[in-house]
Amino acid sequence: MIKLLALAAPFAAFALAQSVPIPKVTPVPTTAASYPFLAANHNVVPIDLAKSGYVEEEFIISGAANVYDWAADGKLSVKAANAPYATRILVRRPSDPARFSGSTIVELPNTARRADWTMMWGYTEEQIMERGDAWVAVTMPGALSGVKKFNPTRYADLSFANPGACPAGANGAAETEDGLKWDALSQVGAALKNKAVPGLNAQYVYMMTQGADIVTYIDAIQDNAKVYDGFLVKSPSGPGRINSCAPAIAKGDPRLTIKDVGVPVINVVAQGEVADALANRRADSDNGKGGYRLYEIAGATHIDKKAYVGLASVADQNATGVPAQGTPDWPFNARCTPEIQMSTHPLLGYMFDMALVNLDTWVRKGVPAPKGERMNVVYEQPGIVDAGGKIVRDQFNNGSGGVRNVYVDVPTATYFTTTPGPGTCRELGYEVPFDWQQVEALYGTHANYVSRVNKSVDEMVKGHWLTETDAKHIRASVMVQASNPRATTASNKQ
Repeated sequence: MIKLLALAAPFAAFALAQSVPIPKVTPVPTTAASYPFLAANHNVVPIDLAKSGYVEEEFIISGAANVYDWAADGKLSVKAANAPYATRILVRRPSDPARFSGSTIVELPNTARRADWTMMWGYTEEQIMERGDAWVAVTMPGALSGVKKFNPTRYADLSFANPGACPAGANGAAETEDGLKWDALSQVGAALKNKAVPGLNAQYVYMMTQGADIVTYIDAIQDNAKVYDGFLVKSPSGPGRINSCAPAIAKGDPRLTIKDVGVPVINVVAQGEVADALANRRADSDNGKGGYRLYEIAGATHIDKKAYVGLASVADQNATGVPAQGTPDWPFNARCTPEIQMSTHPLLGYMFDMALVNLDTWVRKGVPAPKGERMNVVYEQPGIVDAGGKIVRDQFNNGSGGVRNVYVDVPTATYFTTTPGPGTCRELGYEVPFDWQQVEALYGTHANYVSRVNKSVDEMVKGHWLTETDAKHIRASVMVQASNPRATTASNKQ
């Protein structure tokens, strides 16, 4: 494990740029007849926030935003100025202000299903509430139609209306302008830091999400706005369009790679995502621009069941006008070939938990996050990363290199990160447990296996790759009484 390097002084929470205005914040009451879309007790897996000492509130955020153009050299220019917008935020925070850590995590919900889907909440909810952090989801333009259809009265004022920046027939719907979201996100952060959101006195504000939007914000917006104190990125594929009629960013464009900005950025890429992200690989950094870490997680698939905890209930999904796919246990319209079940493996969630802790520690205390090894890859065309590549597998057929963990270093299974079949199947993983003879040959006895697991877990905790809480979960999972090694495979799927 690489030791942490101490900086001379911690990062200070960024002072807000004077150019970022504070938006209007309007509470939206919850009643028996009207509740927020994605209300915790109406998720596909309902959550009782009160049991964890949390409350949930909703606010309309409204203001004026610019639409930008973004040149290949990184320069921004205003395409349309001061266009009105209104979005909503869903807030979950400790009910007791004394429990609030001072850190607020802003999630950009996924809009693949045309309504808010907070997959990162699904991965990190336990960690967030254990630490006493606040969490805020911001509705993006791609989810607007679904949210408004869900409750036309409650969300009548929401709007990202096109100010004429892009003509009809451009890459998106003519009535909305995707490019208004960047200033809206900056203004949400400004509201959180200036006590404009009731119940929150945020000292540090972080952004996290999967996909292109967070990369665009980091590379195009952060240097100008200077609102967010750090970023946690899941599986970037490069930045997205800066506005609805901007061209897609092509291969080789310098904007593809996450750049150094004035805050730490931690980029978590599962093994199942590495091949698609090779063109965006870059070196870690420690410098006055805040620093960067890339964590490629051996054995982890792109997505698992935890991500779908953050979906709305089936009834609420249907109410958005886009019917829910499949069932809560298999939220897709088609099965894979061969059929698999949604992975419930905890590895990726554990990695996000630790990444959040490392990010917060880096910002608050100036202690850089640990550096992780890259996964071993054989490029399809040597020296040409855009051509793609394949992960080199170890003797157990698991991925080699990368951020190591107990599951691949003390294995009882082979972890596959893709599945044949239609649609999402290529992003879904599964595991094939070793038979008892192989387990016996590796570990001899259950006691030996437990000892190896505990040693690996201790090393992960020491190296800042695993929280102590998650370490306890793993230790507990292997403390199953077994009279012979044959029970290990069945009883120790960690």
